[in-house]
Amino acid sequence: MKPITISDYKISKTFSIAASTTYEDFDTSEESLEKSLEKTREKLGKLQDTIYAHGKYAVLVCLQGMDTAGKDSLIREVFKDFNARGVVVHSFKVPTELERKHDYLWRHYIALPARGKFGVFNRTHYENVLVTRVHPEYILGEDLPNVHSVDDVNQAFWDKRFEQIVNFEKTLAQNGTLIFKFFLNLSKDEQKNRLLRRLNKKNKNWKFSPGDLKERKLWTDYARYYEDAINRTSKPHAPWYNIPADNKPAARLLVATILFEELSKYKDVEAPELDPEVKARINEFKQQLENE
Repeated sequence: MKPITISDYKISKTFSIAASTTYEDFDTSEESLEKSLEKTREKLGKLQDTIYAHGKYAVLVCLQGMDTAGKDSLIREVFKDFNARGVVVHSFKVPTELERKHDYLWRHYIALPARGKFGVFNRTHYENVLVTRVHPEYILGEDLPNVHSVDDVNQAFWDKRFEQIVNFEKTLAQNGTLIFKFFLNLSKDEQKNRLLRRLNKKNKNWKFSPGDLKERKLWTDYARYYEDAINRTSKPHAPWYNIPADNKPAARLLVATILFEELSKYKDVEAPELDPEVKARINEFKQQLENE
C-alpha cells in the first residue's frame, strides 16, 4: 500500500474539479483498505478520549459532496470507535420554519461542538452558498429585509455571504475549534451507478428520491459553485480537503488518516493530571475499596 501524503489532498491553491481525480485505491485491495481503516480509527478513538479529557479544543468535521457521495456511510465507519459521549452528528435538511426566522448560520452555530467534543456536520453551512446558488429563489424564503426578488440575489449578495462564512469560521478557530472540511469528490458516472443501486436493491429504495434526478441535471452548476466556494474559503485555519469518493473504503481511510495525523500535531493535548492531594492518597482509596 502506498503511503498517504496529506498535502496531496489539502487544498491550498486554486482547486479545479475537472483537474482532480475522483478515484483512489492507494495501490492496494479493498480488504487491505478496510484493515488499515480499522487500525486508524482505533487510534483516532483513543485520541478522541484524550481530547475529551483535555477539554480545551472542539473539533468540527464538515462533510460536503454531491448526492450519493457516501457521507452517511463514511460517518458510520470512520467514527465507529468513538465514545458516544464525545461526538455528535448533525444532518442538516431543509430549514424549518423556526430556523428561517433566524440568520442562515444560526442553526449551525447552535449545533457546534463544545470544547472536548467532536461535531460532525453531514451537509453544512455551505449549503447556503451551494444549493441556494443553484436555486437562488430559495433565498426568498429567508425573508431578508433587502431581498425582494431573485434579482437582488446578485454577486454582491454572494460576496457578502462568503465573507460572513469566512468570519464565522475564523471566530470559531480563534476560540479553540479545530475545523476540517472534506469535499467528497464523486464522479457523475459513479453517482449514476449508486442511484441505480438504490433503485435495484429493495432495501435501498428508501434512499431514492425523484428529486435526485432533477438535481443531477444541474451537475455542471453544482460543480462550478463547489469550486468557487472551496477556493474562496479554504484557509489555513479552516482548510478544505479534496477526497476522491468513487472508492468508498479509500475515502473513509483518507478522512480518518487526515483527522488522526493532523490532530496528533497538537502536542499540548494530553489527559489532565490528577489533583496532587488525591494522587497522594491513591493507595488509601484502593485500600478502602478492597476492605469493603
